[in-house]
This record gives sequence, C-alpha cells and structure tokens, in this order.
Amino acid sequence: MQATEASAIPRPAQERRLGVARPRYGERLIQGSLFLCALLSVATTVGIVFALAEPTIEFFGEVSLADFYGGTEWSPLFADARFGVLPLITATLTTTFWALVVCIPFGLGAAIYLSEYAHDRTRRILKPVLELLAGIPTVVYGFFALTFVTPLLQDIWLFGDEPGVFNALSAGLVMGIMILPTVASLSEDAMAAVPQGLRQGAFALGATKLKVSTKVVVPAALSGIVASFVLGISRAVGETMIVLIAAGGTPNLSFAPGEAMQTMTAFIAAAGLGDQPTGSIGYQTLFAVGSTLFVLTLLMNVISIRLVRRYREVYE
Repeated sequence: MQATEASAIPRPAQERRLGVARPRYGERLIQGSLFLCALLSVATTVGIVFALAEPTIEFFGEVSLADFYGGTEWSPLFADARFGVLPLITATLTTTFWALVVCIPFGLGAAIYLSEYAHDRTRRILKPVLELLAGIPTVVYGFFALTFVTPLLQDIWLFGDEPGVFNALSAGLVMGIMILPTVASLSEDAMAAVPQGLRQGAFALGATKLKVSTKVVVPAALSGIVASFVLGISRAVGETMIVLIAAGGTPNLSFAPGEAMQTMTAFIAAAGLGDQPTGSIGYQTLFAVGSTLFVLTLLMNVISIRLVRRYREVYE
C-alpha cells in the first residue's frame, strides 16, 4: 500500500520530499566565470611564450648559446656587436641581492611584530600604512634613490672609492624598501594562520614571547614566509624603473655595489624605445633578453612551489 502511494506521487514532488536539490544555474554561471578567469591567466602566460619564442629562435639562429650566455661583453646595438649577456645577468643579481638585504630581515621583523607583539589597534593602523609603500609608483622610488639615497651613500661611504652618481647599491636598497610591504604582509598573514593552540602550548611549557615567535610561529608558517620571499625576489628581478634611473645604463661585469650597471630590464626598457627595425638582430636581442628573464623567473617560481610543498603545515 505504501509503495503504491509513493508511486502515485509525481516525480518533482518525490524529489522535493527526498531533498534532491534542483540545478542552480546561477552557481554554474559563477563557476564558469571563475574558470574563465583562471583560464585567462594561463592563456596570457602561453601568449607571452609564443610572443617571445619566434624572435628568440631567430636570434639564436645567428648567435650561439655559448656566445650569448658565456660572453663578457655586451654591445648588441653597436657596429662591432657583442652579445655576451653576463654583464646584464650579474647586474640583475647584484641589485636583487641588495634588495633582499633590506626586505628579508626588515620585512620578516615587521611581520613578527605585527603578528605576535602589536595590539589589534596598532596592527590595524600600521599594516595599512606599511602597505602604502607598495602603491608608490616605481619611478618615484627611482628618483628617490638617485637624488637622496645616492648622495647619502656618498657622504657616509667608508670603503675605498665612493659610489658614483649611478650605482647598483642605491637601486638595490630602494628596491628592498619597495618590496618590504609584500614580504611583511604575506609573512604576517602566514603567521596569523598558525593555530593559537601552538602558542598556548609553548607558553605553558615556560617559553618566552621571543622563543614562541621564532621557534614556534615562524617554523609553523615557513611555507608562507618562503613564498613571500620568492615573490619579493621575482619582483626585484623584474623591476625596471628604479634600476633604469638609479643603477645606470652601462653594461658592467662586476659585483661591486658602488659601480654603475645595466640590468636586463633596464636594457629592454632603454633599447625598446630606440628605432630598431623589425626583424633586425638588435630587435631580436630584446626578445632574447626577455626570454632569459622569463626563464629565470619561471625557475624561481618552480623552486618556490617545491619549497612551499616541502615545508607546508596543514592544521585542522
């Protein structure tokens, strides 16, 4: 009798009684839109690869990989052209190193203070103020390095010849100030995600505030901190205006911070504004340097993903 009554009930009524949800087309639309957003970023990366590939292949058809990555002279736009990219790579690494000298210790210290020491009201004030540094145009940072930091370094320099008007040190230090909010904000977010129970357990064992911060919270949030460091490095490697204005435009195979240098991004920005005929070797050089920069950034991101997965902590 009960089976007969159930079969007599229309199917939509049965679904409502059994709790079967009807398709929500609005959710499917949102899901599809989010998928397209994710697909757009992938498509953009693929488009960049295709844009760089053809001119780069044509360039290496005329210049060997050994000459490009092993040469020590860089003058691709002169009559007697030289295509050794090492001076640009060393300049990029030098400015990035000095940027990390500033952003890693100060960014991590600011994150520890905001996460573990600052009161809620202080944190709500300091963190937005700190993040304002990320919104300052990089051209402003460049002129700040050229007109303020460089004269200051020249006044206090104690190691041999003082830095020139253009030098890698001032550009690197100011880049570190620019990256500092990124490292501090992401590291603080990672520390804030550490369960409070870990802190309380350490305090119960008699640990001090400093030990809890450095021995418990920082190791627990290490994956997020490493990710912030790599993001800062990637931004330093790809920075253009600061190094173009403050570091100079002289290819120089040196790690001396007081000397003028030209980074890969500075060369692309300077040479890209020139009148390079399409298809010429000078035009293709821009894409070869851009491809080198792209591969360098890709390798750093791959290393970052491996480090994050290795040190990632999952809490329930």
